[in-house]
Amino acid sequence: MNLEDLDLGDVVYAARTIVDDGSMPDSQEGEILAEQGARGVIVMKGYVEEEPGRSVFLVRFEDKDLNLGRPIGCFNEDLTAPDFVS
Repeated sequence: MNLEDLDLGDVVYAARTIVDDGSMPDSQEGEILAEQGARGVIVMKGYVEEEPGRSVFLVRFEDKDLNLGRPIGCFNEDLTAPDFVS
């Protein structure tokens, strides 16, 4: 499966720990947004305006209590899917 084939509602996992690069509102740069292996769901899919060929996914990851967090912008390299083989 190609990550580009994923759509809204699909389950994904954080391929690595995702850290705020300073672009998340109400977060501090360096704050951990999702731990490696965290399960999430795609809530929106789009493209980077400056790089139309680069997809960005808005993902809500579960916390340790299985509550969905706020949407986090992720690139392909940030995600893996259950049937995805890199």
